[in-house]
Amino acid sequence: MNASHLPPDPAAQAGDGAPAFSPLYQQIKALLLQSLQQGEWKPGEVIPSEMELAARFRVSQGTVRKAVDELAAENLLVRRQGRGTFVATHAEQHVQYRFLRLVPDQDTVDNEGPAQRDVVECRRQRAGADIARALGLRTGDQVLQARRVLRFAGVPTILEDLWLPAGPFKGLTAERLSDYHGPMYAMFESEFGVRMVRAEEKLRAVLPDAEQAGLLAIDTGTPLLSVERTAYTYNDVPMEFRRGLYRTDTHHYRNQLG
Repeated sequence: MNASHLPPDPAAQAGDGAPAFSPLYQQIKALLLQSLQQGEWKPGEVIPSEMELAARFRVSQGTVRKAVDELAAENLLVRRQGRGTFVATHAEQHVQYRFLRLVPDQDTVDNEGPAQRDVVECRRQRAGADIARALGLRTGDQVLQARRVLRFAGVPTILEDLWLPAGPFKGLTAERLSDYHGPMYAMFESEFGVRMVRAEEKLRAVLPDAEQAGLLAIDTGTPLLSVERTAYTYNDVPMEFRRGLYRTDTHHYRNQLG
């Protein structure tokens, strides 16, 4: 791949006469994203140096550096002083729970350790209209639906239902989910080649039904935080839809803005 393969400049495609310009570093960023999506560099692997990438794309090192800086700011790449730039991975300790924002109240829970996970089920089903819409599928397409309970210090705290497109996750079973001891997104990376790079969430307060209350060991009058998450891989392709019910009697949802 070289400069002759750069994406077309949007300025050449603007049909309304309005000025449109795609900076060169953004075009290099798009090429790097393409290589990540195609698996040229796997999660945890080092990518070529800025000098090598500059020669490959026939641009300056400064242009490459700016593209890499943006990908690092988006948590897709990780710079390591003296070692190079690596593809980010959910297997790394400091990003394992990047998408889990429920944290213990410091005055009530201390050093509770990692979550213990109980997989209730994992089965194939046909996508209903809402799940299909969230995953960019057609109603009736095959999906995998899994349910699990996360316990902190032995207390059931989160009940999650998640749906995955069946194709990329062929062979995923409740047993495989139970036997894998790392983060679920790290499993998706290592065993299915799917890396979740960003997520969108919607939050609301709800009451559980009888089955949900039983799994969380609470009564049906206990208010819960409902978190709906759509997780995306490269190029904004949705790969997971998740509904989580969070107990907040000893935990709170924390988000860092800016």
